Amino acid sequence: MQHIDAGTRTELEAAAFRQLLDHLDANKDVQNIDLMILADFCRNCLSKWLVAAAEQRGIELDYETAREHVYGMPYSEWKALYQAPATPEQLAALEARQQRKKDTQA
Repeated sequence: MQHIDAGTRTELEAAAFRQLLDHLDANKDVQNIDLMILADFCRNCLSKWLVAAAEQRGIELDYETAREHVYGMPYSEWKALYQAPATPEQLAALEARQQRKKDTQA
């Protein structure tokens, strides 16, 4: 993408991010723990990354506002409607993922 100017690249990246949010919204059955196990990020990570990006630019954005943007509703509402309890298998897989990450960082 080196042939694309910075402004256009930013627009494309922003459009891709919006599409990712739309995709996650259309697939609410995909649990955050499953995203963490497979990709090492989840909706909450996206919210934190938004807050960090705002801070880097001197813009105030609190975590709950960022979460509401990512989830499309207040997190507490999304959690009550769509978040299933983690299964023992999911918890074990997440722990294994986190251990592998620690092992590779050591």
